[in-house]
Amino acid sequence: MKARSNRRHRWFRARIAILGFGLLCVATLVLVRAFQLQVVGGDRLREMAEGQHLRELRVSPRRGAIYDRHGAELAVSVDVDSVYANPRRLRAMDQDPARTARRLAAVLDVDAKQLATRLATDRYFVWIARRVTPHEATRIAELDIPGIGLTTEARRYYPNRHLTAHLLGFADIDGRGIEGVELAFENELRGSDRRVESIRDRRGQVVFSDEMMDDLSSEGQNVVLTIDKAIQHIAERELALGVRTFEARGGSVVVMDPSTGEILALANYPPFNPNEPSRHPIAHRRNRAVVDRFEPGSTVKPFTMAAALAAGAVRPDQSINCENGVTRIGGRRLHDAHPYEWLTPTQILAYSSNIGTAKIALELGKRDLYRSFRRFGFGESTGLGVPGEAAGILRHYRGWYEIDVAAVSFGQGMSVTNVQLATAMSAIANGGRLMRPTLVRRITDAQGATLEETKPQVRRQVVPRRVAKLVGEMLTAVTEPGGTAMEAAVDGYLVAGKTGTAQKADYIHGGYAKDKWLASFIGFAPADKPSVAISVVIDEPVIAHYGGTVAGPVFRRIAEVTLRHMGIAPDRGRAVLAEMKGKPEVEPAAKAVPAGKIDEGQSSVPDVRRLPLRRAVVTLHAESLVPEVSGSGLVARQDPPPGTVVSHGSTVRLQLDRLRLDQNAAVPPKGSTSLAAAVPRRPHEP
Repeated sequence: MKARSNRRHRWFRARIAILGFGLLCVATLVLVRAFQLQVVGGDRLREMAEGQHLRELRVSPRRGAIYDRHGAELAVSVDVDSVYANPRRLRAMDQDPARTARRLAAVLDVDAKQLATRLATDRYFVWIARRVTPHEATRIAELDIPGIGLTTEARRYYPNRHLTAHLLGFADIDGRGIEGVELAFENELRGSDRRVESIRDRRGQVVFSDEMMDDLSSEGQNVVLTIDKAIQHIAERELALGVRTFEARGGSVVVMDPSTGEILALANYPPFNPNEPSRHPIAHRRNRAVVDRFEPGSTVKPFTMAAALAAGAVRPDQSINCENGVTRIGGRRLHDAHPYEWLTPTQILAYSSNIGTAKIALELGKRDLYRSFRRFGFGESTGLGVPGEAAGILRHYRGWYEIDVAAVSFGQGMSVTNVQLATAMSAIANGGRLMRPTLVRRITDAQGATLEETKPQVRRQVVPRRVAKLVGEMLTAVTEPGGTAMEAAVDGYLVAGKTGTAQKADYIHGGYAKDKWLASFIGFAPADKPSVAISVVIDEPVIAHYGGTVAGPVFRRIAEVTLRHMGIAPDRGRAVLAEMKGKPEVEPAAKAVPAGKIDEGQSSVPDVRRLPLRRAVVTLHAESLVPEVSGSGLVARQDPPPGTVVSHGSTVRLQLDRLRLDQNAAVPPKGSTSLAAAVPRRPHEP
């Protein structure tokens, strides 16, 4: 019995030892595993745990705004709703993709079949419609479909629609700049993307801490332009009127501060709405003032004259034999539009004599002419910084013959942009300094603090100050009676400028097209103390094609309102003189007096009956009215009748007839044998 008891006791102790050893092994394994998990593999497991609750997101800041020089908004970002779907959640909630797609398509402009296919995928996220209207967002929310949600995105918005559209460009649906300033300053406007850690709750929804939300609220930088919204509006309005009046293909205007090179307005026609760029042809979105190259014609004659005066190739009081309007240079016949014999340099500019200009250029020499044109900025980019800016074409003088020297001197055989013309004319206005044209005044952060500021930059002194002043004085004769741009004269202000009428090249048959013209006028005012330089280019006008007739009135109306807007008072002596002389426009045969008061923005319809078409158009254009023409010959009837008070931009229908005239039409003044005799004649440039 005792032996059996001892054996049982030993067995019990053995079992206890075995159990203890097993527990010790288990404890050892647990400790070893715990050591592995907490010490050896702790970092890896911590990352795995955080990965279940934290997620790194790439967040783009709100795009910066674009302002005019006075702080008016030109481009901003606004919050809008976008619709998305979680196809996996739809399936988990037993939502039929086809039925869901039909319900969504009834609210949104989407294809139900294509949407159903996308909803049937195994993805966590798909876009349904981006940047929907508030009404659409409300209706989607009312549907309350599980797996369909709304999220807020920023949309680029242009509050002024077409105003400055060609300059601003536009951004795509993801907020990336596509054209214009939006593209040129993409890095500044967009800012730097941030990487932010998001925290997910137990349902997988993303939440953020306050610090993270501060990161999300950051914005891109703002761009403040040199553009003056008011002047831009004036330029676009008057350019559109000029293009429509003469049934032109398009046009552009550049308004510049000649002392700083700042661009105050840059207008193009046809217009487009950057809020809906896809609705407009690509050609309408082209920034003509910057990318279009064209032969400038007679607008470069002032620069030829400046080069010759600076080099001593011609004297201000010298007379040049213009050979009665016809001469031969390099075996080629060269014509003036009107026959002239001896002309001074001032008269050569005033009457726009090709022969006189060519003779001066030949005296100067091809090398000096070429170098001078290069100093004025032709044949090179202005450095404006806008995408697609053209440099123009100015061939090296080594390949020039005599006829090439003559042609270049009056703007043929070379090409320029409108911005180049405005910049070169500004050099005449400011004393011979070629400025770098600028579009951006400064760049600011989201709080408005200035980060970068653009200072006026003089590229070079093109001609001596005395020469620039002398040429400016000569150019005032262009807008005086007898000059080619009397229509560009501004009452109360002395205007200096130059017209251009250039035939367009025929790239199919070679040479120049007989019926395609480019009319232009460049000038500055007041001529004795220049505050603004303006370049107007009208492409392929139909009704008339002379620069003074087509582009001159556009210049006049822009300059008149712009100078008032800038607070530049008119010369009272010149204003009284202009009132005594009347406008140097073609006056109607008779002018009815309106019965009521004419408010600002309105005109009294002038009497243009018995006038030739061109004179009738000029007269109506001077009153900011648009002619609608039918027939040929003299104006027989007009509607509305003379004296009717209408708004600027209104249409006046003209019926022309070679034989039958309205019996009540006005008659020529006494002492004249014809209507033409009652109208002062002026020379036209080629």
